[in-house]
Amino acid sequence: MNIIVTKEDLSKINFYLNKVVSASLAHSILLIDRSGQLITQYGNTLDIDVLSLSALTAANFGATAEIAKMLGEEEFTLLFHKGRSENVYFTAIGDHVILVTLFDDRTSLGLIRLRINQISGDLSNVLVSIFEGGRTVPLGEPERRS
Repeated sequence: MNIIVTKEDLSKINFYLNKVVSASLAHSILLIDRSGQLITQYGNTLDIDVLSLSALTAANFGATAEIAKMLGEEEFTLLFHKGRSENVYFTAIGDHVILVTLFDDRTSLGLIRLRINQISGDLSNVLVSIFEGGRTVPLGEPERRS
């Protein structure tokens, strides 16, 4: 699905992503669709290949969704991976988007989750207007960016 994200949409999205990064000491946040396409990123991505991270995250979410079904769950809506010093927290926002938060040991998972929970409803409303508002690019037509 090709969607149209306007400058206004991007400004609203970045407002909410900035709130999480600034209030939680996260390095950065990526917003990707369920197919693995990067929608936007905010913060310092630490020289990470964000396109590959986006694709791998979507695959990870897809595999985890199948595990959830095997266990009788509809879906697991969040994933967390902890490294020695770097951590990543993935959470579903609505039906179409995954929020990927990168952070280190200067902050806690609890604070990250709190800050994301504080913005998730408003961010979800913006995303619903993009994905379900009928603003898609018909097949065969070039995508226009504003």
